[in-house]
Amino acid sequence: MARVAADSVTKVTCIGTGTIGAGWAAYFLAQGMEVVATDPAPDAEEKVRALVAAAWPTLRRLGMADGASQDKLGFETDLAAALEGTEFVQESAPDREDLKIELFSQIDALVPEHIVIASSSSQFIPTRIASACQHPQRCVIGHPFAPSYLLPLVEVVGGEQTDADVLQWAMSFYDAIGKHALLLRNEIEGYISNRLQQVVSKEIHELVEKGVCSYEEADRALVYGPGFRWAFAGPLLCSHLAGGRGGIEASIAHWGWGGPADQQQVAVDEVAALAGHLDMDTLEAWRDDNLLALMKGLKPLPRGDS
Repeated sequence: MARVAADSVTKVTCIGTGTIGAGWAAYFLAQGMEVVATDPAPDAEEKVRALVAAAWPTLRRLGMADGASQDKLGFETDLAAALEGTEFVQESAPDREDLKIELFSQIDALVPEHIVIASSSSQFIPTRIASACQHPQRCVIGHPFAPSYLLPLVEVVGGEQTDADVLQWAMSFYDAIGKHALLLRNEIEGYISNRLQQVVSKEIHELVEKGVCSYEEADRALVYGPGFRWAFAGPLLCSHLAGGRGGIEASIAHWGWGGPADQQQVAVDEVAALAGHLDMDTLEAWRDDNLLALMKGLKPLPRGDS
């Protein structure tokens, strides 16, 4: 049987209905899909329906597809029943490798081999997760960020035996439903974004230990400084903007490179590919428009009763 086109999926199965799994269920429903959720916890159905309902007003503001309805959410306690007729599987069970290996093996035995199975794992490599599967070629990581019903990034990671067409299908599927799919070139524990977050967290711990700042002050340093810029321009593009009319090369000449010498020209070339068609006046106006939108739209943390 042929795999359904990535932009034509109408029925998905969400396995695991915690915060991430329920968020996925809500998002798929908002895309007009039929969703069958499953989880062995005794109160899982009640909780997933409550979490979907809580996310619905936000999803409505984000924009919904025609036919989007909470009524399309089904729940099955039996895994085989939940997988019947599915066109895509998003697994979001607790992030324990042994559990995911066993669960993937069960899913793999229950659905046709053309069905793509994705894990929401935040750290494990897909080669190990699919190690007990008869059809590991259709297994991928589809790692979202919480809240999974709202943040766009999905890191797609293939294992040693994942087919190239499966990776492309997964990328196209997530893009088709409005996510920002990012394909890792090699599998690595923690993927990209979590590894970057870990580096920042490690530095914060060191700064607090040295008495430079408190944890709350470190949060403010990020939020009101680089955090605003990083919302739309990562460190590479920020470095280009910091160089003024000379761009990233002027920035490197002034502040230094700091990375491997043989990677400096790679960064320069990637900036040229990304933004070389834009003059600095246009880039700076784009930056300022985004900063103003963020600053005007930012809502302060609600204050407690005094």
